[in-house]
Amino acid sequence: MKERDYVVVGATIEEMLAKNFTPIGKEFPVFLHPKTKEEYALARTERKVSKGYKGFEFYADSTVTLEQDLLRRDLTINAMAEDEQGRLIDLYNGQQDLEKQLLHHVSSAFAEDPVRILRVARFASKLPGFKVHPETNDLMKRMVEKGEVDALVAERVWKEFSRALEEAEPWRFFEVLQNCGALAVLFPTILPLNDLKILFQSAKQQSAATEILFALIWPLGSEEALAQYNRRYKLPKKFCEFARLFLQHYEKWRTLQSICTAENILALLIGLDVFRRADRFAHFLLAATVKSDTPCEPLNAVLMQAEKACAVIDNQKLLSAGYEGKAFADALYEARRQAIARIL
Repeated sequence: MKERDYVVVGATIEEMLAKNFTPIGKEFPVFLHPKTKEEYALARTERKVSKGYKGFEFYADSTVTLEQDLLRRDLTINAMAEDEQGRLIDLYNGQQDLEKQLLHHVSSAFAEDPVRILRVARFASKLPGFKVHPETNDLMKRMVEKGEVDALVAERVWKEFSRALEEAEPWRFFEVLQNCGALAVLFPTILPLNDLKILFQSAKQQSAATEILFALIWPLGSEEALAQYNRRYKLPKKFCEFARLFLQHYEKWRTLQSICTAENILALLIGLDVFRRADRFAHFLLAATVKSDTPCEPLNAVLMQAEKACAVIDNQKLLSAGYEGKAFADALYEARRQAIARIL
């Protein structure tokens, strides 16, 4: 067990503070234990007051019961608890759904929070074999039709999406969204689902980083769609930059499989900014390998040799020879081209 979350029943905020618990919850009362630093949340209920993730009013005091608190949870497998003696408290058949490997909503309150659609999709990517209960899928469809998904804030979309990329079967995140109609709203310009599944399965076998998976979801030539997505969801810089570089230079890499000249290799290395960002080069080669439908190990080996050959060129020696400005850039280019030509 990675962590324990505690629900406190029959207490008030004042009582928690009096026992030296540290408040950390911005929207509802959550506290850190003074010694263990584990999280303790007061049992609470909530009421929908407007659209979107933040459209709730929360109520927490000593009268809220555990049953009321668990009723507001998203899935039955997340609505189980243990008492102080370790006895299971399962008021909404979570154990049954766990055994049947079902992602099943607890109550109609699920429909009040569109983030729960993303959470169900992420749980599907995390739990191979689990399926979304038909009733839950129907409920998510109605939420999409009512426009709840349109009210999702960018930060929550990216948080659940990026976490799904880290899971065992990230393609299932998109499958769940497609089945309820949310995919067309949240990810309208990505690759077809079958293509994504094939790419992700291959990438996962090679332990690809999440920024590689993110780059693989976009069709070639979709740089503008990526830019629009970035503006909408405020992507982390490393994800957006790598995806853009991959889309811009993948075809140049493919061309090298048939026309492998020193000039073409150097153009690719410069375009990828390899001489300043060598760490990104390995990611690009792995992404290209996953994307390609032809053997590419020999080409990638040559490219890595070319990068190493260029890396040992002594820039200071060129400067000492009197090269400056454009003359220095031209001399450095020629030195790199000759270094690559020698290994071909």
